Amino acid sequence: MNKRLFANAGKDIPAGLVVFLVALPLCIAIAVASGATPFSGLIAGIVGGLVVAFLSNSPLSVSGPAAGLATLVSGAIIALGGLPNYGLFLCAVVIAGILQILLGVLKLGGIANYIPSSVIKGMLTSIGILIIAKQLPHIFGKDKDAQGHVTDLFGLGNEDWHELLVPLQKIEVGVTIISFLAIIVMVLWDKSPLKKKLPYVPSALIAVLLGIIINQIWIGTGSKIKIVETEHLVNLPVAKNANEFFGFFSLPDFSGLMNGTVIMYGFIIAIIASLETLLSIEAVDNLDPERRVTNTNRELIAQGVGNSVSGLIGGLPITSVIVRSSANVNSGGKTKLAAIVHGALLLVSVILIPGLLNMIPKGALAAILVLTGWKLAKPSVFTGFWKAGKYQFIPFIVTVIVIIAIDLFNVLPVLAGKGLIIGVLAGIVAAIGAILHGNLKNNYYFHEEKHTEGDTITIRLSEEVSFLNKAAIRQTLDHIPEDAVVVIDAAKTRYIDFDILELIKEFRDIKAPLKNIQLELKGFKEKYKIDNNYSVSSGH
Repeated sequence: MNKRLFANAGKDIPAGLVVFLVALPLCIAIAVASGATPFSGLIAGIVGGLVVAFLSNSPLSVSGPAAGLATLVSGAIIALGGLPNYGLFLCAVVIAGILQILLGVLKLGGIANYIPSSVIKGMLTSIGILIIAKQLPHIFGKDKDAQGHVTDLFGLGNEDWHELLVPLQKIEVGVTIISFLAIIVMVLWDKSPLKKKLPYVPSALIAVLLGIIINQIWIGTGSKIKIVETEHLVNLPVAKNANEFFGFFSLPDFSGLMNGTVIMYGFIIAIIASLETLLSIEAVDNLDPERRVTNTNRELIAQGVGNSVSGLIGGLPITSVIVRSSANVNSGGKTKLAAIVHGALLLVSVILIPGLLNMIPKGALAAILVLTGWKLAKPSVFTGFWKAGKYQFIPFIVTVIVIIAIDLFNVLPVLAGKGLIIGVLAGIVAAIGAILHGNLKNNYYFHEEKHTEGDTITIRLSEEVSFLNKAAIRQTLDHIPEDAVVVIDAAKTRYIDFDILELIKEFRDIKAPLKNIQLELKGFKEKYKIDNNYSVSSGH
């Protein structure tokens, strides 16, 4: 196990450093927005890295406090009596963790199979847009964020955008220079010959170090553009001694087990945290270059244990977080060691190196997030779904529009902080509506022959095969016995959903060879890019 965990340490450790640099300010900001102490956010980040990542089998997911839960957490803390009664809230977090463990044991993690990839991609794209929009003020040194809206965690609200248009003297020149240099360095580094010579050094780490060095030179020379204000630098609360450090931890008030409000919030946190985790895991699996598939039931158990531990020592609720996970992917992370490293570094930084961390300009971190957002939401994503047809584009664009409308433009203040979940639900409804509109008379038909070992199994796809059939087809393919002969016939189909095509390709390239299954594909249209008369076995 240890050898496997450290097999890609050369890539995972630098990626863990980058994720740590991204996670550190977010853990603190989410805690503040949640109405909790900053240390509670750091506890959640540490537990997400050291506990959840260790128990999970997701190679790339990074867990910690989630912006999507901040409004819910804030409301729960207030409803349970505020910070003086913070122990009651921690009891709710422990309850949520136990419920998540039960969900995993009952094998309810497969609900993510019913969410189409167009919706997942819409969620990713929306997050990318939000990251860029909320980080742009930080690029120009606009770091005074007095807003309480959860989506303003990554920057300033809409009412502050006009500040970017005022004369240049109101822009923090030093922050702006470092921010743009960081972006330029990251872009050039990924394309330079040095990247090939130093493949394990992530561009984001170079950008952060450059920001520190430049600012220290400015400070040493007395430059007018030096960055010394704490609002423009990472500002980590640090204990002065061991007693003060351990004093930051809090214990749950288990009298809440008899409190109906505490139990209710425990259920709500469990449901929303589980949904966000499953969506994030599906999204991270889609980003994984190696196309590895996470066991979602085990993930729910890992998240449940993590939330239980976090609640027991004073931390915020935890979910798998797409911002940190995508930063992990983009930084070259290969296994869960990267997430574990990020958790360990959070713990070490709190104890040993607060001075160094407080030298990091926020502008450099903003630059990292802007490029991360760009990779999630670049124009080619939109054009790709447009070309894929209405069944893919409609759910995708509906998901994007709803999330952006709620979480960026705040069109319905009552829904603040719930844009992600509402957008995904809207995308699912749009996907179902699009399928039903174009396929009212074409029911899904799935046929298989005898299902005993060694027999030929024929799977005939009907005229319309949508994402609604994803779970059933996945289950059927997963249960085909070893050494079987399988024929997948698409001769009668007019439309096959992208998710189904990905399942078939995964079965063809990975699962069939592993189980010594002889596979024949026929009847697939040219646009699906699946070779007809293709046959494969373990010896192919």
